[in-house]
Amino acid sequence: MNFVDDDSDDELPPGWEERVATDGSVYYANHLTKNTQWTHPRTGRKKKVAGTLPFGWERVVSSNGEVVYVNHEDESTTYTDPRLAFAVEEKEHANDYRQRFDASSTALGVLVGRDLSGRIAVITGANSGIGFETARSLAKHGCTVIFACRNLSAAEEAIEKIRTEERLNIADNCVAIHLDLVSLASVVQFANTIKSRYKHIDMLILNAGVFGLPFSKTPDGLEMTFQVNHLSQFYLTLLLDPLLILGSRVVIVSSESHRFSSLTMDNIEPLTLSPDTSRHYWDMTAYNNSKLCNVLFGRQLAKNLQNRGISVFSLHPGNMVATKLSRNWWLYKLLFAFVRPFTKSLQQASATSVYCATAPDVIGVTGVYFNNCCPCQESDAARNDEMARTLWNVSIDMIKNIFGSNASGLDKKLIKPEKYFIRRNFDESE
Repeated sequence: MNFVDDDSDDELPPGWEERVATDGSVYYANHLTKNTQWTHPRTGRKKKVAGTLPFGWERVVSSNGEVVYVNHEDESTTYTDPRLAFAVEEKEHANDYRQRFDASSTALGVLVGRDLSGRIAVITGANSGIGFETARSLAKHGCTVIFACRNLSAAEEAIEKIRTEERLNIADNCVAIHLDLVSLASVVQFANTIKSRYKHIDMLILNAGVFGLPFSKTPDGLEMTFQVNHLSQFYLTLLLDPLLILGSRVVIVSSESHRFSSLTMDNIEPLTLSPDTSRHYWDMTAYNNSKLCNVLFGRQLAKNLQNRGISVFSLHPGNMVATKLSRNWWLYKLLFAFVRPFTKSLQQASATSVYCATAPDVIGVTGVYFNNCCPCQESDAARNDEMARTLWNVSIDMIKNIFGSNASGLDKKLIKPEKYFIRRNFDESE
């Protein structure tokens, strides 16, 4: 991937001004020569602003033909289109990338100027924490958001919160549908409901997760952290595959914790992924292993779907963000509370999920791991294609052991990996 780290070239020479045409194209006016042009006077690049004006803004043409922008929040006016700060360069190649956001960026900041009307997003665990901020931000920009949650009353309360806090009635675009990730049967039921109501999905955001659980098993007989964080969402993706269309994106919320996984090619098997007993079980190891599974799953899924024009991303949202993730042990609660002033807000933590799900910058890119809205190199294990294929096939076998060989969604899913090449763009030799 080609990076441009220095933004100084974007500075305009004296006497120049950026303006926006009615179609969103950016043009440049030279007040000294009274000329205009479509390309940046320093870089020679073209830019375009995306979507409608931010909520509360209006473009007004005065009687003398002057264009001004009114912010109805405080009734201030400006001659500068507020979307200019987030104008997107028209790239010559899909892999060209300019970092415009960082650790301090928010989800709503990523979405400034974007209109997501007509888009449909499914978000697991959308009723609280990062999932809620992701859902709220997308809904605020017109997206239809499906809250895939175990606790329907909590999901409805979250939707009502969006409804009451926003001046626009955006919550009408939000729908809560039951999904309990501790049950593969619930995953099947949820997927069938989605397929009966919707013809396509634009964004599938696998956000739900558990952390710090003592050893326990799901009703399916599998270790809880592994099933909730990986296997159930793996199966959900396969079941919803028919609704993924050209341009759809699958976003998998992983963690930098994947770097501390104990999984290797020698032990990536059902008993390691989902132990039968609590012997040698440690909750942090189970969590780290599940987060590596997230990245490996994303890597292989990207290969499987890239020929259909579907992008897949995995990501790290932030370190020890103040969510309910730490609720399972008092020591984790204390630790998370202690570091809270030094970590991201929920809006900042959801920025990378929203970026991967919506940003024009990554159109045509797939199979990349993001941190702080920027591509980031995963661990060596996470880049191991053999491990990714093994995890995929082991995951399918585990589902078949529960439902039988005729389990829905698993046909034609076993892989012929030599047919695919993942567009990763860090090291093209991979």
